[in-house]
Amino acid sequence: MEIKTHHINNLTVAEIVSPGVVITTAEDGIDLVGNLYYQGFDKAILYKEHITPAFFDLKNRLAGEILQKFSNYRMKLVIVGDFTKYESKSLKDFIFESNKGTTVNFVASVTEVLNKSEK
Repeated sequence: MEIKTHHINNLTVAEIVSPGVVITTAEDGIDLVGNLYYQGFDKAILYKEHITPAFFDLKNRLAGEILQKFSNYRMKLVIVGDFTKYESKSLKDFIFESNKGTTVNFVASVTEVLNKSEK
């Protein structure tokens, strides 16, 4: 795993670059957010491919556990990818509601993340 750093206004943003899955368990999420927090990052960018597919099945509560840790550390999280293939109404509603706030967002591209960070 590599961390690409972006400096936008007063935010230090970590873009995670990895050839494979970075978060498979809640513990992986905790380790990642702790690592980024202690390095001074304000926001994390993760690609959908870096997260186990189980994250997107809200019934198992993995997403809630991981996102709670980001919230506890007051670190914003942006997940980049194509989420249109998911048919779950609860997941679509979750993504819609998340995107209304600033803590967790789901976007289609890194460009969108960086532009949103400038606001």
